[in-house]
Amino acid sequence: MPYPEQHPGPPAVHYPVPLHPAASAPLSTTAPTGLSAVQSVQLPDGRIVTGYTLAPTAPAAARPVGSVPAWAKTTALLAPTVGGGTAAAGIGLSYAAPGLIAMSHALWSAAALVVAAVIAVPVLIRTARRAATGSNGGGSTTHITQNISATGLFGRANGTINHH
Repeated sequence: MPYPEQHPGPPAVHYPVPLHPAASAPLSTTAPTGLSAVQSVQLPDGRIVTGYTLAPTAPAAARPVGSVPAWAKTTALLAPTVGGGTAAAGIGLSYAAPGLIAMSHALWSAAALVVAAVIAVPVLIRTARRAATGSNGGGSTTHITQNISATGLFGRANGTINHH
């Protein structure tokens, strides 16, 4: 076993032992398996090799001169559709513009009404309460006074509450 500092030798290669048929044995192919592109072949040394067969592919047919590609036809057919849709949208917006303007004015009016209600309702309630009690700002109100005293830093606090 080599030391880690030394480079290992080349790996051992094991080749299968071939059969030695007669030297005059011709190449023969066996029946194809379940796959259409797989074929088994017996080599002159007697080994049977299985692999994919390469079928020659026909070159792609050249496009005739003067023909239009498919992508160009598709684009040419879609261009009027897209343009017509854009024009229809513009016409629809021009017909809808007066209604949209009216709706925006209605929304602004509704927002102003909500703000006015938030401000006006408390004012109206206060005015109605004053009218019901008959006071005009100089009426009697309850005053609460507290007198609290304590002696020392941790002394117990004593206090009185007076309602006038």
